[in-house]
Amino acid sequence: MGINRFPAISARRAERSSRNPELPEESLTSDSSDRTEHETVQILPVVWWLCAAPHGDGGKMASLVPCVAVRGSNGINLAYGPPSYEPVKTFPKDDNKNCKTMLFSPDGQYFAWSNASKVKIVLCKTWQIVAEIQRPKICSLKFSSYSTYLATWEPSFVTKEEPQGSQNFHIWKSETGEHVQHLIQKRMGDWEPQWSSDETFYGILKGGNVLLYENNNFDRYVHKIGKGNIAKFSIAPGNAPYHILCYMPGSSGQPSFGRLFKYPKFEIGEAIASKSFFQADKVDMYWNQCGTNVLLMTNTEVDKTGASYYGKQTLHHLNVKGETAMVMLSKEGPIHAVEWSPRNTEFCVIYGFMPSKTTLFNCKCEAVFESGIELWDVINRKLIAKTDAPDTTLLRWSPDGEHFMTATTAPRLRITNGFKIWHYTGSLIYQRPWNNQEELWEVAWQSFPSNVFPQKPISYKAVEGIVTNDNQSQAPKEAYRPPCARGQNITFKLHDDLEVPSKSSESNPSKAALKMKKNREAKKAKKELESNNPTEHVSNTTTSIKIELTDDPEKNKKIKKITSKLDQISKLKEQLKAGKQLEINQLDKIKKEDELLKELEELTL
Repeated sequence: MGINRFPAISARRAERSSRNPELPEESLTSDSSDRTEHETVQILPVVWWLCAAPHGDGGKMASLVPCVAVRGSNGINLAYGPPSYEPVKTFPKDDNKNCKTMLFSPDGQYFAWSNASKVKIVLCKTWQIVAEIQRPKICSLKFSSYSTYLATWEPSFVTKEEPQGSQNFHIWKSETGEHVQHLIQKRMGDWEPQWSSDETFYGILKGGNVLLYENNNFDRYVHKIGKGNIAKFSIAPGNAPYHILCYMPGSSGQPSFGRLFKYPKFEIGEAIASKSFFQADKVDMYWNQCGTNVLLMTNTEVDKTGASYYGKQTLHHLNVKGETAMVMLSKEGPIHAVEWSPRNTEFCVIYGFMPSKTTLFNCKCEAVFESGIELWDVINRKLIAKTDAPDTTLLRWSPDGEHFMTATTAPRLRITNGFKIWHYTGSLIYQRPWNNQEELWEVAWQSFPSNVFPQKPISYKAVEGIVTNDNQSQAPKEAYRPPCARGQNITFKLHDDLEVPSKSSESNPSKAALKMKKNREAKKAKKELESNNPTEHVSNTTTSIKIELTDDPEKNKKIKKITSKLDQISKLKEQLKAGKQLEINQLDKIKKEDELLKELEELTL
């Protein structure tokens, strides 16, 4: 779906998947009694789709509860979502602190993860392990559309026996762990294979070409797209006719191209849609669920205008009718997130410098609606609720369409990790904080196929939520003050020591005038000091001070500090007695002698 940028927050009605498992019991609250709550960054505005998903089997399986899988520094855990939040007792919890990745299959039949020792595959119907793959370096997983196969990737290493690099890309049968294909895919960024929705064919990017294999025959590819000039491709979801979008970077001042092909016609002149553009270091592709429209987001790593640290993005639209267009955004700045509605007729874009803007577009790339951090009834364009989820780095809808999850995860944020579950009316109904010694890396809803959960009428009345420390009154925010300035009176004036200028004073006095003024002020201060006989007891003030330390270390610190100041005052008085002209601040320091002596006396009682 694209790269995480900022907190790459996406708006999603329901993440598809999982066959209809009969779920046992267990709690997200286990092992969390010592955890604390947190959260802190910026959240981008988000639109949530609330009545668009094509649900509908009459509520036949409405009793199903999607589970939540959690991966972090404590390993892999699985628990039920709302309303129970209980841990799944039959799930083989993995306490390995090096779990690198986890994944539900698209139809929710399997759940797999890698723990730096092996890959484990469990059947979601029973949550029991059905296969294990003994390859400790695997760090990426990808299931085929029907969960038949699991593809894995690990780093490739050059050895004397394998000078071209080790075979690091593998495909396995999900049900048994049987190995069916392997080859070398050196780059992690484009290793993932892609299957058509019905698994009729699958493709991989290798050597700048897209290689297509049909009918699960992994011995020989049947089609090749490109001439070493393809950097990314994406197979449209949906059944035949199949479509494939390819990105071909430009070179030597030539434009880059996004070309849409209809399977199996892959010559350049046979592209059904083509979009050219400059300034693209990489691209992301976003299909609607029926595979008829696709958004192509181009991204440059450096914005030559200097306007953005995050480079520059543009958004283009192509469809299978051959139509192309550029999506015009009404605010300058980066594109943070792009998401299609499950209704397939609208898409949402979050973009612009903070505060970001959220716009809903139709398939003609016309802006039809704008909003902020809010939850809307999309069909009726009616606001349901507003909510606030600071420090969000991840947002995912539950497959039931009624709940969504926000999370703060590492490495984007290594403190204040945790996740929360919300009702679509804006009520927070569950939260699971991590303590600062632990990290949360990933949270995912269990997948379910479409049409499992029925579409329900939308309610505008908020459900009862939980009360958290975040909801309680907080101390007002203050400007940052360095440690040395804390605990001091902040009600001061910048120019307390300056006199109000008279009308006759010069706006820019000369150096001589400033020097004369300074001398006058010093003489005046000295006169005031002498009137109080400041030098009368020069010898018997600080010299007669006997430091009497106490048993309290804090008091002793203060006593030593005051004594040091009195010593300084004693030296200043000697200088004054000798006729030296002191600065105004030095004379002010002498005036504080009595106050310091009194404070010292109180400390030594």
